[in-house]
Amino acid sequence: MTPFSVVPHRTVLVFVFGCFSPALLSAEELTKLDPFVVTAVRDDAPLTVTADPKAPAQPLPAHDGADLLKSIPGFSVIRKGGADGDPVFRGMAGSRVVVALDGQCVLGGCGNRMDPPTAYVFPGAYDRVTILKGPQTVLHGAGNSAAVVLFENDPLRYTTTTASLQSSLVAGSFGRFDELLDARAGRAEGYARVACTYTHSDDYEDGAGREVHSAYERWSTNAAIAWTPGEHTTVELSGARSDGDAAYADRAMDGVKFDRENLGLKVKREALSELVRSVELQLGYNYVDHVMDNYSLRPFVASAMMPAPAVSNPDRRTFGGRALVRLAPAEATQLALGVDHQENRHSVRSTSNQPTMPYEAKPRTRDAEFAQSGAFGELTQKLGDEHRVIGGFRLDRWRATDERAVVATSPMATAPNPTAGQRRSTELPSGFLRYERDFYAVPGTVYLGLGRSERFPDYWELVKNESATSISAFRAPTEKTVQLDTGLGLRTEKWSLNASLFANHIDDFLLVQSSFVKPAGMMGTRTATITRGVEAETWGGEFSANYRLSEHWRADLTAAYTRGRNRTDGRPLAQIPPFEGRLGLAYTQSSWSAGGLLRGVARQSRVAIVQGNIVGQDIGETPGFAVASLNASWLFRTWARLSAGVDNLCDRTYAEHISRAGAMVAGFEQTTRVNEPGRTLWTRLDVSF
Repeated sequence: MTPFSVVPHRTVLVFVFGCFSPALLSAEELTKLDPFVVTAVRDDAPLTVTADPKAPAQPLPAHDGADLLKSIPGFSVIRKGGADGDPVFRGMAGSRVVVALDGQCVLGGCGNRMDPPTAYVFPGAYDRVTILKGPQTVLHGAGNSAAVVLFENDPLRYTTTTASLQSSLVAGSFGRFDELLDARAGRAEGYARVACTYTHSDDYEDGAGREVHSAYERWSTNAAIAWTPGEHTTVELSGARSDGDAAYADRAMDGVKFDRENLGLKVKREALSELVRSVELQLGYNYVDHVMDNYSLRPFVASAMMPAPAVSNPDRRTFGGRALVRLAPAEATQLALGVDHQENRHSVRSTSNQPTMPYEAKPRTRDAEFAQSGAFGELTQKLGDEHRVIGGFRLDRWRATDERAVVATSPMATAPNPTAGQRRSTELPSGFLRYERDFYAVPGTVYLGLGRSERFPDYWELVKNESATSISAFRAPTEKTVQLDTGLGLRTEKWSLNASLFANHIDDFLLVQSSFVKPAGMMGTRTATITRGVEAETWGGEFSANYRLSEHWRADLTAAYTRGRNRTDGRPLAQIPPFEGRLGLAYTQSSWSAGGLLRGVARQSRVAIVQGNIVGQDIGETPGFAVASLNASWLFRTWARLSAGVDNLCDRTYAEHISRAGAMVAGFEQTTRVNEPGRTLWTRLDVSF
């Protein structure tokens, strides 16, 4: 398929509508759009990175949460197809990276990670994404040993009747088409907002012209209505609904349903007294209903493992809430105290022959239940104008129940579950202490922090895998991380620089290992995927710099590196991305800009074959590569901007080191890894009323 072979007529209609309908705007409400195409993110505070998910960006504007995160130094994505990759930060994946959507934790249902939490994130529906590095906060849930990722909407507060509308359209190669509509209206007594998104793509081609089984179609609707009876009080009720399908190039099945339902309630009261600055209460409910099969999005081909059309239908219900009070006991002291709770229940139904035994007629069978309750506190103490200390502690009580009667030991065999009906519970402490100092001669901050996080094994580590000595991994140990973080940030009118370094030691790192040989009685041996605890360590860091060469020219440089070691096995730690650097150059005038981006990734020879995490395992060494991209942006009205770009300008054939292995899919050529897209053209129209 050639670039822009599919550009829907509605793209043209909306473009014309936006250009020639200024009468729809109130002159007092014009919003001037930033003409820059974003190639870097901001480090606004120590260990904190923020990005605008609505801003035009290169590479091609993101269609899901992982796609957005991969542009942030330190993040990589495990590619499986065109959508729903798993984000990896500093070589850590899965529940080591906590993802929250407006304060709520969303957990996927698929036992093979078709739907990580970021699969349910439509970036344009949010105002801001914030990344908190390392175990350096206790405010956002338990177990965040690598990072916390917050997709958030900014609070709204109106004094007069106001309405706004923001819309964007993206059209690109391989049938890519995205739509976003974000409408907001309010007055002093309250507000309402709704964000609707749609994204679609056909199968893309890699640099060699080979089609990759990767098509997808997704939609979402997020809405909220709020009552603001006073200047300091907000009561907000929100809801979300999304669904779609996605083809996968790394496995024998595709995702044909990603149905998510969400309800949330937030109550916030500010400025209660000089001591009590704010009180917040949040409740949330999420239900994920996921369906995968081997025939809807690909030609059905009978195999020994799946001789007939097969379907699997997992689901997960998650309930949770948090109460938080922020105090100011003294002018130099801030204290946040709170409690949170979450419980989730996972079940599944499936069929190996959909025509004769449809899955819809089968009952759901619950296989696991998890619950977590935590209490936490975080203190910020200023020590004069330049120094401050931030520290926090939380204690979590975890409970898990294994509700599986049997365990699958092969695609065709099961055995009684030795941990059936067992319950395990434990208390896990986490905490951190950080020193920060500000500078004024050259404005900036330097920091040094020590954090400890203890993580309870997640569903995939406990329930989906075996252990080395049992067919159940339900008794897998908890993972303990002790990490040192240090860095600095400097900023002047002409340039800025941010650097962060980390080093950690991890006891009982939960390593996932495939092809583990086990005895099989009279059958000799068999292989299994197991969860085992090892002693591990990782170290590395991120660097970013921005320099204004002249009034119109700007250069950006970012770099990220992580190195890991499995001390138990005396091997490199698996699934660690190699060194990556990015160099951006932009020329900007008052109403237009143009620029380029060069991304270089080093060779990765430190591998541990068949070892990794809940998403994937190392399959071999990878060569380095470099990819060049170009972009341009034109602010042709004060309220409308047109952006365009070409990614992978030289049509390079390459794959990320941590990408999944390519599978045999009828009609497609199998590759060692799931290759990245070849040359990709795109254009984007942003309109703001």
